[in-house]
Amino acid sequence: MVVIRRSLIFYSGLALITILLGLLSRSSVIELPWLLSLYAGDTLWAMMVFWLFCCIRPAARTTVIASLAVGFAFAIEFSQLYQAQWLNDIRHTRLGALVLGFGFKISDLVCYSLGILMAACLDKLITGRQKAR
Repeated sequence: MVVIRRSLIFYSGLALITILLGLLSRSSVIELPWLLSLYAGDTLWAMMVFWLFCCIRPAARTTVIASLAVGFAFAIEFSQLYQAQWLNDIRHTRLGALVLGFGFKISDLVCYSLGILMAACLDKLITGRQKAR
């Protein structure tokens, strides 16, 4: 069995690019179609979570990383059902809003699943090329 070790620099770069695309999707710099402007940010956020787990667990199988990313993303979303004042104070900062969000939405869970699935497919392509070398 071939063990794949993901490059920290490469996957950090993917996370950074994904963050920039996510911020761009929420800005007024470009005008996206309605559907993309509504869901791109959440989908890209989940992809970024996947890339960061690739950095944390570089030798793990893609399915393990995807499971960790889904667990983390869903935990963040379900945490939005808890409305303690101290947590809401964090959510009302720019970074807190980007990381923790505000209100629970089923559509966010769908976006997270889709984003992680797309990132996992890309990861399979990337690691498959490494195996071929």
